Amino acid sequence: MSIDPVTLAVLAGRMEQIADEMDATLFRAAFNPIIAEAHDASHGIYHPETGDTLVQGKSGLPIFVGVMSFAVRAVIEKAHEEGGPKDGDIWIFNDAHMGGTHLNDMRLVRPYFRDGELFCYLASVGHWHDLGGGVPGNYNPGATDAFQEAFVLPPVKLVKGGELQGDILNILLRNTRLPLSAEGDLNGQLGALDLGVRRMDELLGEYGPDTVTDALTALSDRAEALMRAELTALPDGRWEALDYLDNDGITDEALPIRVALEVAGDRMTLDFAGTAPRCAGPVNIALPTAVATAYVAIKHVFPALPANAGVMRPIDVKVPDNSLLSAEFPAPVGGYTETILRMIDVIFAAAAQAAPDRVVANAYGTINALSIAGRKKDGKPWVMFSFFGGGHGGSSESDGLNHGNAPISTATIPPMEILEAAYPVMFRQWALRPDSAGAGQHRGGLGAVYEIEVLEENGAEAFLFGERGRFAPKGVAGGQEAAMNRFSYQTEDGWAQPPLASKMRGITLRQGQSVLLETPGGGGYGPPEDRAPADTARDVALGYVTESEADRLYGPEWREDAQ
Repeated sequence: MSIDPVTLAVLAGRMEQIADEMDATLFRAAFNPIIAEAHDASHGIYHPETGDTLVQGKSGLPIFVGVMSFAVRAVIEKAHEEGGPKDGDIWIFNDAHMGGTHLNDMRLVRPYFRDGELFCYLASVGHWHDLGGGVPGNYNPGATDAFQEAFVLPPVKLVKGGELQGDILNILLRNTRLPLSAEGDLNGQLGALDLGVRRMDELLGEYGPDTVTDALTALSDRAEALMRAELTALPDGRWEALDYLDNDGITDEALPIRVALEVAGDRMTLDFAGTAPRCAGPVNIALPTAVATAYVAIKHVFPALPANAGVMRPIDVKVPDNSLLSAEFPAPVGGYTETILRMIDVIFAAAAQAAPDRVVANAYGTINALSIAGRKKDGKPWVMFSFFGGGHGGSSESDGLNHGNAPISTATIPPMEILEAAYPVMFRQWALRPDSAGAGQHRGGLGAVYEIEVLEENGAEAFLFGERGRFAPKGVAGGQEAAMNRFSYQTEDGWAQPPLASKMRGITLRQGQSVLLETPGGGGYGPPEDRAPADTARDVALGYVTESEADRLYGPEWREDAQ
């Protein structure tokens, strides 16, 4: 290593701060709440030749650590076809089969030059509110190809030599129900990239390109060494796990996701042989997303690891061709969140057999993507899109988190005050869901209850894309399953449930009618009989579990502590 440890630590902090500041710039400038409030976005610094992730901000979604390297590689290939990148160029695209995740995630990639030489790439990704397609908000549970999900944009130059290409902008804004929101988010991303360039200028002006390059190389090598050390501490062996998706939104048949986790010295293999083949509906994912999901799961198991591509060097991810996890264009991938959550669940379940103290039980396992859309009196469209929380799994150290966000992200659940202010809806309920946690020595976290009433006199349509309506979040180390997902909506004849349990489109709601989400809890950790009676008594007192359920799950001993 040609750089001293102190300088390396300083430069690591400075570069992470650059990415953090880019995140903050977009969060403050974005128009749509999914970016501004939920922080469904990310920024980073990427290798000029390989596109590998070098630095990512702490506020961005972990899933983007892996997938954005694929996005940058796609731009590198495109730039080489066009004679190489030029200073001031910015590419934009949302093609999920090239850049991972789904079509709502709009990616901007900008080469950064120093003294006329390409030094690195800066990239920004953010979840745009709407990009056309068959369902407002784009979570279309009935899609059978990408074109039914959203407008598909391959990598194109939005900015050429510093000049915005108006024709590209016009195409973008013509293919959304919410052009003002899209333009506001785009300007926020452009502003974040501009800030990144200024901060990189300052950094390289202070330390010089050679020193910063040495630091980036050292950080990747250090990430690899840390990962190898963590793997060496695990026992050698092979462990398998299996779980299911409810269905693909088209056919009501369960879809298996299987993994075999193998550790041999300082290397790990994750083999997904036996996973369902590509399906008709939108729970497929592209290969870049599958590889990135493996990183997210590993980061949970080894939380001290940095957000750097070096972490994945000792890990082989094997995904069968033509599977649910390696679908090629134009397969629909809009519900990628549901599939990667199940991938994480099976990786956790396999890892728990090797090192149960490092792993938590299954979290609630679905973002419950909900769109409610309609038109106001003046004819203008409105689209409320949001995702919702649930319980996290218990661990060897504590009970699971109540009402958290999905473990694929550091995003936050948009506050109901923001949603009510922005859209003609009112939350009748926003509460914890009693008796939803998986029992265990350390119980899972509680799910939530959301009841949302439509206030618009023209009514609205609702669309739900969820999971865990048929297969409950599992416990580990003897812990029990949590409650399953439950969705209901009001009709003239009372409350109804979707035939496919967790997915439905085109739910007609008149003014005053509601939808009701009761989200899963987290799985339990350890045998329920090992739970301290005082902890159960406290849960009963707080309303987390009813007395009858406490008796059934833990026995009557807790009553002595309740007196």
